[in-house]
Amino acid sequence: MDPTLSLLRDLVAIDSVNPSLVPGAAGEAAIAARIAEELRAIGLDVEIRTVRPGRPNVVGVLEGRAPGRTLMFCGHMDTVSVEGMERPFDPVERDGELHGRGAQDMKGGVAAMIGAARALAGRLERGRLLIAAVVDEEYASIGAETLVKDWMADAAIVTEPTDLQIAVGHKGFSWLEVETRGVAAHGSRPGDGRDAILRMGRVLARLERLDEELQARTPHPILGTGSLHASLVTGGRELSSYPDRCVLQMERRTVVGESGELALEEALAILSDLRREDPEFEGDARLIFSRPPYELVTDHELVRALAAALREQGQLVVVSGMSFWTDAAILGHAGIPTLLFGPGGAGLHSTREHVRIDDVLACRDALTALARAYC
Repeated sequence: MDPTLSLLRDLVAIDSVNPSLVPGAAGEAAIAARIAEELRAIGLDVEIRTVRPGRPNVVGVLEGRAPGRTLMFCGHMDTVSVEGMERPFDPVERDGELHGRGAQDMKGGVAAMIGAARALAGRLERGRLLIAAVVDEEYASIGAETLVKDWMADAAIVTEPTDLQIAVGHKGFSWLEVETRGVAAHGSRPGDGRDAILRMGRVLARLERLDEELQARTPHPILGTGSLHASLVTGGRELSSYPDRCVLQMERRTVVGESGELALEEALAILSDLRREDPEFEGDARLIFSRPPYELVTDHELVRALAAALREQGQLVVVSGMSFWTDAAILGHAGIPTLLFGPGGAGLHSTREHVRIDDVLACRDALTALARAYC
């Protein structure tokens, strides 16, 4: 079997569910050990940095024969949960696809970038190649944040699944919490109670209108428009009581020019309007967490170099943007020009996930050609 595909099967077979998403989950220790073993076998110098207990980043260094530029290939090792999957860690090949949790997101890309290092080991004429496997992208990206404190590069490719398109940017996101307050009372005494859940209904109606407005705006040429959705709603005590509190957790997807603070301001403006309409209305909003959108100019040298590498492999060149957030924003905002480029498949975060095998090999070959030319 091709060593890149053999490694991919090994990676999919390892449980690396993010413990920040699923308390008690395996985390990245086992998959980091397998990646470090592979990189050492190829001939790279390997550094392991513990980011949190049991959650290490792995960086392999391949030095060229002469000085040149440093190129980083970066991918995350963690996955989302496996709830609802029958055999999530049993890599099954079917109809040119490899199935299993993380196959597409993003162990296919990780296997491809390590495969490129294998092809270049002992053959890199100039420069330096860094292979970075990081923890926690699916939650708070503490791995990428640690990585950019320890390592810099002249450019980077994050091998997230892009269907072999050159993605020059992606959306950001903000997580908000909105709370409405009422007055608890017996269900038979409407004069004594105020219903916090019905008051949250007013908020949800305004948020729906805001979402329609956001998606009707002129789209960003690469990223499209912003959007929002209600994620979780909790409230109430029992059936026979007026609820005195209701909490909404929501997500706002942002494009270039929109910040986490803007998302909070939008929510606060809705609450202010509702208070003006009803002096008894009580509600607050706060920003839980946010990550910025990211964009690299389409005529950047790195874009041209990767396009040339794809043409060299006989692949179609498509430049696009991604809707999902990635570690590319952390690398890019740290001063490393970064693109997204990885194999295609389907089933991101779903119970049926797969990566296209031919795409993994094509991604590996394009990354190999890029490193030779860029470094």
